[in-house]
Amino acid sequence: MKVEIWSDIMCPFCYIGKRHFEKALSQLDDTGAIEIEWKSFQLDPTIPKTVKKISVYQYLADAKGISYSESKEMHDNVVQSAKNVGLTYNYDNAIVANSFDAHRMIQFAKTKGLGDQLEEALFKAYFTDGKNIGDINDLLEIGVSIGIEKSTLKAVLESEQFTNEVNNDISEAQEIGVRGVPFFVFDRKYAISGAQPISVFIETIEKVLSESK
Repeated sequence: MKVEIWSDIMCPFCYIGKRHFEKALSQLDDTGAIEIEWKSFQLDPTIPKTVKKISVYQYLADAKGISYSESKEMHDNVVQSAKNVGLTYNYDNAIVANSFDAHRMIQFAKTKGLGDQLEEALFKAYFTDGKNIGDINDLLEIGVSIGIEKSTLKAVLESEQFTNEVNNDISEAQEIGVRGVPFFVFDRKYAISGAQPISVFIETIEKVLSESK
């Protein structure tokens, strides 16, 4: 079974959805070989490469045209949802950044068989550790932590390598009608949009496995 997942590192429901998917897999007896491919998506490509320091609460308030208190309440609800699946979101420390270079790094990691590990490391870096996913030094630190060679990664990040791969994923998402992330596609037959309950993932995975047999 192949599972393609369109996601953005700054998307809180993508991290939660990842956990729901993983918990669903852990509750199934025989899932066989599963290939997971992370696909690039940007919730807000207009964020500049260099961002003046702004809280995530103010950023969402400005982006959605809502009050700061409304934004804070929305984030608090997400923090609770994350906590329910064992994740810690520290929004007070989160840094608003453009995720494009991080996506280029994911595309590179995929060529090394480390796509899933890097996706996890980037989510934790952004939501829990307050790392700047738009900063090359933080990205290098994250990459090295999962075993990527620093000088090779630095050369990738300082170039335009894997730009086409990121853009191709984003274009493909538009072509198949992806309007938001996370978006899970199972064997190009079934899709799950959003951080659906674990039961929905179990039902879909069982259906795909049944049909493949």
